[in-house]
Parts: sequence; structure tokens; C-alpha cells
Amino acid sequence: MSRTVEFTGTTAVVTGGASGIGKGLARAFLASGCHVVIADVDEAALAAAAHELGVLGVRTDVTDPDSVSALAERAVAEFGEVHVVCNNAGVGPQGPIAGLGLDDWRWMLDVNLYGVIHGLQAFLPVLERNDDWGQVVNTSSMSVFFPPAGLGPYVAGKAAVLGLTEVLAAELQAAGSLVGATALLPGAVHSNIKNSLRTRPSTGATALRDVDVSLSGRHRFLDPEDVGAMVVEAVRRNDPYVVTHGEWLPRAADRHARLQAAFPAEDAVAG
Repeated sequence: MSRTVEFTGTTAVVTGGASGIGKGLARAFLASGCHVVIADVDEAALAAAAHELGVLGVRTDVTDPDSVSALAERAVAEFGEVHVVCNNAGVGPQGPIAGLGLDDWRWMLDVNLYGVIHGLQAFLPVLERNDDWGQVVNTSSMSVFFPPAGLGPYVAGKAAVLGLTEVLAAELQAAGSLVGATALLPGAVHSNIKNSLRTRPSTGATALRDVDVSLSGRHRFLDPEDVGAMVVEAVRRNDPYVVTHGEWLPRAADRHARLQAAFPAEDAVAG
């Protein structure tokens, strides 16, 4: 169904909103006229960001569905509605698959994948109550196109987020919903993901390690505000994807070409 998106006076909720991409999203929606609610598990960073931006901050653990439900209830209680939810909270330490324990996998998938799932469970009914429009923005990663060594749990979660967002978009369209779904696929962005282990529960030893990839100098890093501006325009247009780095297209195209080459010829299948 066709829709007209007007941001002024609507409400946007951003998880992982105290720093990095989340804070950039919050700034962009705030500048567009939205009320903004930021959520984060880091209470000190959340309080500082909420004060700096002049927005409501709600301490939220996205691995806990009750905590995310409470976030949705608080946003609606404060502003009466929610039009945009950005399921953005994420962690990204590195470690070899052979050295990881189940606690490592569970933590990273709990945040990066189930954090999105919990957001959908809590907020989709809220968005569907709007009589004009709504949008889900789920943060995936460009790493799903060319997975690097050491990021097994991260890529697994982010690839799942991409797939579920594509399914959600198809289902919403088929239902004639005024709610849309967008997958945010960021490349290198200045953020606090290099300090992810500070939020890992104390469940024993881990082979995961925080890595500051900006020190390598191999990538062009965007400011979070640049990503926020891209997302605002994508929501306005109900775009299915936001991809942040055009210069990474050849690498993605090479990977897709190799996948395409792996498909058998039609006559071989028919035979």
C-alpha cells in the first residue's frame, strides 16, 4: 500500500543508542522532527547520551524479552505511539571458531540476533496500530557478503538478521501493511563495537577479544551521523536495504559471481 512518511511529531526508538551507529540514528531522527527514545545496556553511557541529545533514555538488555517489552511500553506511555524502531544493539569481538565455547556463541547470538527478534516481538504490534505508516530498521552488516576470519558468531547473527528482515519485508508487503522493513548493512563506521566485551556476562574464560579495526588503516570509516542520514531517507522511501560503502561493491559482486557460477546449468538440472 502507498504511504506518506512525515516524521514530525512521531517517535523513533533506537537500541544500542548510547554510542556509535545507534547514537547517529538518534541524532538523525531527532533532526527530522521525531521524538527519540534511546535504549542501551550501559547505564552510564546511556545517561550521558540521553542528556547530550535531550532524549529519553531507557536502560534495556536486548537479550531479555521482558526488558525489550518494557522499553516498548515506556515509549508508548511517554509518546503515545512508535513509528520507527531501530533494532541496532550489537557486539563484535573476534575469535576463531575452533576456540569458542557455547557461552561465547550464546552471548553473541543473544545480542545480535535475538536482540532483533525481541525487538520485533515487542514493537511490531505497536507499529501496526498506526494508521499511516511504520518502519522496522534492523542492523545487519556488510561482513555477510565477504565474511572475514575470526567473526564466525558475528557473521552468523548478522546474516540471520538480513534474512529475517527480507522475509519480514515480503510478509508485510503481501499483507498490504503500511509497515516496512529495512536492513541496514554498515561497513566501517566509528563506533564503540571495539569495546564489546565490557558487556559480556561473567560466564568463564573466552577466546574472544576486542579488536579496533580502525587502527589498520585499511578502510574508510564513516561517522555515525552519515549513516543516520542514510537511514532516515531509506525509511522515507521504504527502501529494503541501506548499504553504506559503495567502494565495497566489487568485493560483494565477486562473491555473488562465485555463487552464481556454482549454480548448475538448467539443462543439467532438467536431466
